[in-house]
Amino acid sequence: MDLHLALHAFTLKAVPFIGWRVLRTGFFVSLLVLVGSWARADVYTEVNDKITSGQLQSAQSMITRHLEKQASDPQMRLMQSQIQAAQGQTTLAQETLEALTQEFPELPEPYNNLAALYAQQNAFEKALNSLAQAIRARPDYALALENMGDVHVALARQSYLKSKALPSQSALITLRLDTKIKLLGPVLQPIKP
Repeated sequence: MDLHLALHAFTLKAVPFIGWRVLRTGFFVSLLVLVGSWARADVYTEVNDKITSGQLQSAQSMITRHLEKQASDPQMRLMQSQIQAAQGQTTLAQETLEALTQEFPELPEPYNNLAALYAQQNAFEKALNSLAQAIRARPDYALALENMGDVHVALARQSYLKSKALPSQSALITLRLDTKIKLLGPVLQPIKP
């Protein structure tokens, strides 16, 4: 069964706090803060655009340069895990995401993406646990809630297939199981992030 949960590339939009201290130090300092924030947002957008368009090497180069300056940046590390997963480096992607969940347990996106990797390996219990953590971190995280539903559907389908494989099924039960399996099929189609 090919199950693809939706991955999420999150954007930490840094909105600088311009309080009375910044205003007191002058317009120039506040302008530098604003320009720095915009530049940082542009790097994230550019890397994300490159990942989306399949320019993984170029995106990886940008991530590497950025992480040399800011090694603990969770957003860049999340995008790095997306590249790792896209290049078939699943173990490395999982390690990156697991490290993010340890360092930043308040961020739901690494848990969600980790669950997507687990689900691709049919490790549905691990996926459910990871999604529960994502939802605990942010109860209104719609993507994680949707993915949790997809994992439950995958588990239901798996149970139906096991039940159908048992030798002592009546024709009525087999027909019912076939119908349920067929109905669940479209739900498990790949989702574009």
